[in-house]
Amino acid sequence: MSFKINLVLAAFLVGCALSLVNAQYQARHLFIDLERAQAKARQLDIDWAQLQLDQSKLGKHARIEEIARRDLNMTQLTPNRTQYLTQGDK
Repeated sequence: MSFKINLVLAAFLVGCALSLVNAQYQARHLFIDLERAQAKARQLDIDWAQLQLDQSKLGKHARIEEIARRDLNMTQLTPNRTQYLTQGDK
């Protein structure tokens, strides 16, 4: 009888040990995945900040005016160059 109890307890102990090893293995993999996700989140935050900086730089009115003058040969609108259209005689 004592031998059977010892055998059952030994099997239970081996099962618990295997369960512990498996839990530690899964915990390590989850920790690695967490570290990767956090690194990816940090990189995305850096990219987002860079994109916001680029957007603010590219959207400045002075830059837009300079490109319009240089590339599109546009000039500032003045009252001398304004033409008003009127509807014909009624």
